[in-house]
Amino acid sequence: MKLLSVNAGLPREVEWRSKLVVTSIFKAPVPGRVRVTRLNIAGDQQSDLSVHGGPDKAVYAYPSEHYSFWRDELPGIDFPWGAFGENVTTEGVLEDSVHIGDRFRAGSAQFIVTQPRMPCFKLGIRFNRPDIVKRFLRSGRTGFYLAVLREGDIGAGDPLELVAQDENRITVSDVVGLYAADAANQDLLRRASELPSLPESWREYFRERLREPDRLHSKAPNDEK
Repeated sequence: MKLLSVNAGLPREVEWRSKLVVTSIFKAPVPGRVRVTRLNIAGDQQSDLSVHGGPDKAVYAYPSEHYSFWRDELPGIDFPWGAFGENVTTEGVLEDSVHIGDRFRAGSAQFIVTQPRMPCFKLGIRFNRPDIVKRFLRSGRTGFYLAVLREGDIGAGDPLELVAQDENRITVSDVVGLYAADAANQDLLRRASELPSLPESWREYFRERLREPDRLHSKAPNDEK
């Protein structure tokens, strides 16, 4: 397991559907060593701190293994590392094997997995395709957010070492699956609602679905770097 690329980008203003939108979805690889802090990586910045970023979403990781899928799905589109707005492009860690609460080390920094990414319309801006948001979620290839447990420096090529595996064994894919349909697995839904490493907004969302499983609920926590 390792980091293939470390990516950063600053907010920019773009026109989308006849409106000006500020977004930080456009990332590019950063050479050399990059400082990781509790809220971000050096040279990167979220556009709207009221809904984006924060300690639970300091670093967004996306598996490099998914890029071949998207090149087949969307031929003719360029897919450099960082294309999905990720801060780190990884190798060897996938959503169905990474657990919420797993702890990783890269370089001198240490991280904990907190949640999957639920994209908003800004992913559509990145590829000029509004349909990619639904396709992204339907694919299950969401990537995942990391909180920073120890600040430090990282760089492309750094090994990504599993320090500790969360004892609850709820994967990123499990959480994404519960978002799509929870009725078939109420036990997993209950366990997720009590998962300490999952942000409170997610746990409350799952508690609400446990209380009223047949009611149409609000969307899960939604964000975009």
